[in-house]
Amino acid sequence: MGVRKQAGDIEFQAFVVGRWPRLMRTAFLLTGEQHAAEDLVQSTLEKAYVAWHRVASADDPEAYVRRVMINAHARRYRRKLREFLVPRSEDAGLTHEVADTGDRIAQADDRHTLLKALAELPTRQREAVVLRYWEDLTEIQTAEAMGCSVGAVKSNAAKGIAKLRAISGLVETVTQGGRK
Repeated sequence: MGVRKQAGDIEFQAFVVGRWPRLMRTAFLLTGEQHAAEDLVQSTLEKAYVAWHRVASADDPEAYVRRVMINAHARRYRRKLREFLVPRSEDAGLTHEVADTGDRIAQADDRHTLLKALAELPTRQREAVVLRYWEDLTEIQTAEAMGCSVGAVKSNAAKGIAKLRAISGLVETVTQGGRK
């Protein structure tokens, strides 16, 4: 194995280890299912590994990989695969995602209600809300990840948040702990 390839493999491994939890959280919020999220992240990282020399030389490798993941998710959606954002009965025994400390989604008292509310959003609105508010990306970063204009991000995020605010069970869950 060449020295350059070995160095690239070590760099890629460090990238994966450092970014795995965040990539999994984003994928889970996009797909709503632990196994689908793992598949999405793994297929994304396969593509990133093959093109690692390009990814590593990008201004922001994480943004590059996130864009690959959003594109992969969009292709899956175009094929009209069903997405589940609430646990199915056959998933009852599975270990589900554990939120990082400080993760905004963990602040919701009723995770089930939040995931159900996200499931009601159209895919592009869900992507905009997840990337802007859970991943805390700027509008420009979100637009780059989604492959659209900043205006489209603003529109999709605003519509998505408005729909989430209109869901009474979600509003009650978030405001119970004194959060507004």
